[in-house]
Amino acid sequence: MSGAIWFFGTGFFAARCLENIASSNRPELVVTAPPSVAGRGLKTKPSPVEETALRLNLTLRHSDSVNRDEELLALFAERRPDAILVIDFGQKVGQPWLNGVKYGCINIHPSLLPKYRGAAPVQRAVIDGQRETGVTLFRLVEKMDAGPIWQQTRTLIGENETAGELFERLADEGCSLFEKNAGSLFNGEAVFLAQDDAVATLAPKIDKTEARIDPSLPSKKIHDLVRGLQPAPGAYFEFRGKRVKVLKTLCCPQGGESGELFVREGTPCLACGDGSVALLLVQPEGKKPMDGSSWLKGIRLVSHEKINQHQSLN
Repeated sequence: MSGAIWFFGTGFFAARCLENIASSNRPELVVTAPPSVAGRGLKTKPSPVEETALRLNLTLRHSDSVNRDEELLALFAERRPDAILVIDFGQKVGQPWLNGVKYGCINIHPSLLPKYRGAAPVQRAVIDGQRETGVTLFRLVEKMDAGPIWQQTRTLIGENETAGELFERLADEGCSLFEKNAGSLFNGEAVFLAQDDAVATLAPKIDKTEARIDPSLPSKKIHDLVRGLQPAPGAYFEFRGKRVKVLKTLCCPQGGESGELFVREGTPCLACGDGSVALLLVQPEGKKPMDGSSWLKGIRLVSHEKINQHQSLN
């Protein structure tokens, strides 16, 4: 059994979900944020969801405030869907949406709720070195990510898996979970279980200050930070006054003085609080990504040279 659904989403995770879901549960309406203005030319850039919706020939509307959008609210009053999927939307959805939809506003959240409520659950799980995560389908309520759980599935996190790779995998798994259980939602048999707020943890948005690599940390923590901030915003250190983004690392037992750069088998390594991390893929400021050995050839590393630990962020 299927029902009429609307889709509220904006980001890349939402776009991947929309791509998957549209083949079996085609939304009657897709709502996303208006195009943003960015770049030196101040060009407008559509959201990832908009790009996907247009490619799939789905009916699309822009809204920067769904709770106060009079035209959208009038359309909702006229032709209410059976359910609304709200995924990676960037807006807090309130009334009349929460209580005005027959089977509710359903969210696909990439964590094992009530763990990692918030804007950056995938990045935080990887940065924290978690070995397991999952995806949760739940009904929205006023409190962020606190609604009753409908479905949940678990998955292991690879020791070298990046947040970007995990995002894509969780989007696919979440959509598969929705498709398998949509029938129970639309025939009224879905069971929703309350979350235990006592064990909830938060996953706030990544702050740019967190992206800077602290070489006094253990190599595993630095490796996890690099994975968790890949592809964006990217972990980095400063070397000779310029930023070097670190895109891929490998933990190594060989070490040195914290912050020191040295060479191991032709690859640059950064000495850490314990051992080191091999810099397998980097992106020097103003240049394209390159393997660590190519970067090494260009910098002519001086013996015992360290990264700049106290340069300004600006």
